[in-house]
Amino acid sequence: MIPFSVLDLSPIVEGGDASQSFRDSLDLARHAEAWGYERFWLAEHHSMPGIASAATSVVIGHVAAGTKTIRVGAGGIMLPNHAPLVIAEQFGTLAALFPGRIDLGLGRAPGSDQTTARALRRNLMGDVDSFPNDVLELINYFRPPLEGQPVIAVPGAGQDVPVWILGSSTYGAQLAAMLGLPYAFASHFAPAELMNAIDLYRRNFRPSEHLAAPYIMAGVNIFAADTDAEARFLTSSMQQAFVNLRRGRPSKLQPPIEGYEESLTDMERATLRQITSCSFTGSKDTVREGLSAFLQRTGVDEIIIACQMYDHAARLRSYEIAAEVRTSLA
Repeated sequence: MIPFSVLDLSPIVEGGDASQSFRDSLDLARHAEAWGYERFWLAEHHSMPGIASAATSVVIGHVAAGTKTIRVGAGGIMLPNHAPLVIAEQFGTLAALFPGRIDLGLGRAPGSDQTTARALRRNLMGDVDSFPNDVLELINYFRPPLEGQPVIAVPGAGQDVPVWILGSSTYGAQLAAMLGLPYAFASHFAPAELMNAIDLYRRNFRPSEHLAAPYIMAGVNIFAADTDAEARFLTSSMQQAFVNLRRGRPSKLQPPIEGYEESLTDMERATLRQITSCSFTGSKDTVREGLSAFLQRTGVDEIIIACQMYDHAARLRSYEIAAEVRTSLA
């Protein structure tokens, strides 16, 4: 069966707080582990009222400590925000605490606006243009140290931490192919370049010490429920989050609204349709049909599922249905 994984933002819902978000994330991870999901990734975002996973490595530790077998990692760490040595130490520490279970996905976007990026770094010296060199520096910190090496990641050196390249354009695909690393495409919110990126990555992949053959994971949204109508209703929380962000008013994750799309402008509806073109909403049968067509079209090696739902029980049910779909696709 194709591996299914979870992408979690530790959503902060209207009326809730970060503490509740972290409890819910751990609860979801435990369920995902029982349902056979491959990995549980958390994403770095900053200054976002509805996302609690800013200190990503800390939340990874929380989730890994509360689970037993599922891989836990970052999808991803926005490397321009950090010195590579710091990330090597953080993920070296996680790998020492939870051997064989930690993944490190790296992105070159800031995960925030430019003002927030400046607050994170104090300056913008570490920009996206240095991303390839920063990736190589970080990978080198995980290698066994050489005699006389002036800077060593402790913990980190000699640790087995798989590194992934994340992207929403062909840039990441080119870099992952050149370095022989696995590649994860953010088609759950930026699907436009998905097929181009897949083709470029596969054509240009160079086998490496890390990976012998191309390996692609694609992000999708799945909003599953017992009926199509219920799933469409629950999806409106995510739709509100996207629209509020585009309007420059990011918010906590709002309760679902019946008929929300009808309240939007034609342009906003068109934007939503484009952003969510790799989303599957509905009952088990409806999701299976859409996801099966997506897999046939893309031929990806793994699916990672995002699901921004206001109600935690409904979100659990959505991931449970997705796990049932995976079994039926085999």
